[in-house]
Amino acid sequence: MKTRSLFFAFIISIIFFSCNDGDDNYYIPKSEDSFEFKVDQFADLAILRYQIPGWDELTLKEKELVYYLTQAGLAGRDIIWDQKYRHNLEIRSSLENIYRNFNGDKNSDDWNAFEVYLKRIWFSNGIHHHYSNDKMMPGFSEDYFDQLLTATNTKLEGEAYDVIFNDVDSKMVDKRKGVDNILESAVNFYGPNVTMNDVTTYYSLKTQPDPTKPLSFGLNSKLVKENGEVKELVYSESGLYGESIKEIIKWVNKAADVAENKPQGDALRILAEYYKTGDLKTWDDYCVAWTKATDGNIDYINGFIEVYNDPLGLRGSFENIVQINDFDLSRKMSVLSENAQWFEDNTTLMEEHKKANVVGVSYKSVIVAGEAGDASPSTPIGVNLPNANWIRASIGSKSVSLGNIKNAYNNAGSSGRLKEFVNDDEEFELELKYGALSGDMHTALHEVIGHASGQLMPGVGTPSETLKTYRSTMEEGRADLLALYYVYSPKIQELGLVEDWKAVGKASYDGYIRNGMMTQLIRLNLGDDVEQAHMRNRKWVSEWVYEKGLSENVIEKVSRDGKTYFNITDYDKLRDLFGELLREAQRIKSEGDYDAAEKLVEGYGVKVDQELHAEILERNKKFKGAAYSGFVNPELSPIYNDKNELIDIEVKYIDSFEYQMLEYSEEFGFLD
Repeated sequence: MKTRSLFFAFIISIIFFSCNDGDDNYYIPKSEDSFEFKVDQFADLAILRYQIPGWDELTLKEKELVYYLTQAGLAGRDIIWDQKYRHNLEIRSSLENIYRNFNGDKNSDDWNAFEVYLKRIWFSNGIHHHYSNDKMMPGFSEDYFDQLLTATNTKLEGEAYDVIFNDVDSKMVDKRKGVDNILESAVNFYGPNVTMNDVTTYYSLKTQPDPTKPLSFGLNSKLVKENGEVKELVYSESGLYGESIKEIIKWVNKAADVAENKPQGDALRILAEYYKTGDLKTWDDYCVAWTKATDGNIDYINGFIEVYNDPLGLRGSFENIVQINDFDLSRKMSVLSENAQWFEDNTTLMEEHKKANVVGVSYKSVIVAGEAGDASPSTPIGVNLPNANWIRASIGSKSVSLGNIKNAYNNAGSSGRLKEFVNDDEEFELELKYGALSGDMHTALHEVIGHASGQLMPGVGTPSETLKTYRSTMEEGRADLLALYYVYSPKIQELGLVEDWKAVGKASYDGYIRNGMMTQLIRLNLGDDVEQAHMRNRKWVSEWVYEKGLSENVIEKVSRDGKTYFNITDYDKLRDLFGELLREAQRIKSEGDYDAAEKLVEGYGVKVDQELHAEILERNKKFKGAAYSGFVNPELSPIYNDKNELIDIEVKYIDSFEYQMLEYSEEFGFLD
């Protein structure tokens, strides 16, 4: 990490009322067993920290590689802020200036509301909620904000000021049926005057150089309209986000110089070249090289990758995850990769939709050493990449489970909310005993087998082209369904992955239905539709199997003492229903059936039973635990000897969310 200026260190020391050396901003655990995971809690959010077990067992060169890769991610932090909304960086800069310089009453309700608002924005990388996509409104008045601006000599004017308090740009990603999803979405992948028709027309005129290896048009660009003409602004060293991208390139090249092996180094150099040019063919070349580079202890994810923030599922959000192999768990779970073809052959898919040869699926449990962009502070627990279907089919993919992230989640939670929503003691005990393991198995099956399964029919376009706004939720639901089908199967016990497949499977089914039908609703305000892709898929999967199983009471809706519960009465029949829906979800993807996708998602995954939702929210009020969690990163600090030679890289655990966010803005604010 770069050396902080004396001025910044001074400001930070004032802000946090810490001793002169700033030690109050760091957490030093007494031992690994006594590690405290929770850092902060506010609004509906908890801030956690994660450990990096085994760090001291890495060689200096491996530590150096990890450090450079984390820096490459942090260098692109501003990009995700701007991608999410055009005024985010300006708003962040103004709010942070107020936070640093305000010397008035910091015990008032208004100041507390300001702090919470800023923290929420930090967590979401912008003014829209990271999960619901709704604009977050401040808990303080416009008059009070004006007082803060004046008191700190901070300037914020025009749209950037107005949008904090008005109802403009209220939804970052608007996936409602019957509206112009581009025009109504505030996400900054498109100019404010660009319409759905503009986008579809623009890309309909583009031709693929090689239809067998289609380029991911739009993945690394923004569409704007000037004088009635639609133009594409490509992210590159000399293009959009150039100042951040130059820094990314610098750190990627440094990482390539200390790569563990030639394939890893070659992939990194292709990545640097891609960032220089923005060429999508080079991106595909990189993805192929990265997928093939499976040796070594260190790996990473870096680029404009996931398309969930684009209503059309075309444009990738910047993200970075740096990983250290968890050797023990990876050895145990690699058996899934080795048996991928068996899972494909024995699934419920139509024969013509199955892959004859599942290629190159690799699975690792990893230790996260750093995250940035759209993976931070909120982070996934599992990842499967690359996303290009032709690369997955011909070369393969990499699946990782973020082991220390899941461990942090598991150790920071409580059983109070669980007890409230389970139907009986048996369900409660199953979750306590097998919930973590069933979650691990579901994630592994979802990522390794689920995303790698199935094939498109000849001549069918990519899911982004055929399923459009439903692409993301259909893909996640399809992968979930395959995981659900196999998590309740003796095969996973035969492979030595569990000791009691029925117990693990039951815990998985209980948890999925409980979440899909009820508990995920605590994340929504009463009256809201379900918008987020993963929430939608859990809902349409759960609601569909519930409805189809009504005649045989497969899932029983229980009303007791004014409270609703869902009780699975027949796990075998429920598995059959999951298999039936899996077959249909794959058919929709394989055949590009937009109408069927629309019917499934809109019919089961969007609208919420308002009476049930009100009940769930009321039952949840007594719990202080946050609905969402995210993380501060460990700080990696290079140590030099008196000859300025690197001798070690030290891990420091952060004890202040505010400290890390302000530090990142200071050190990596290349665009604001």
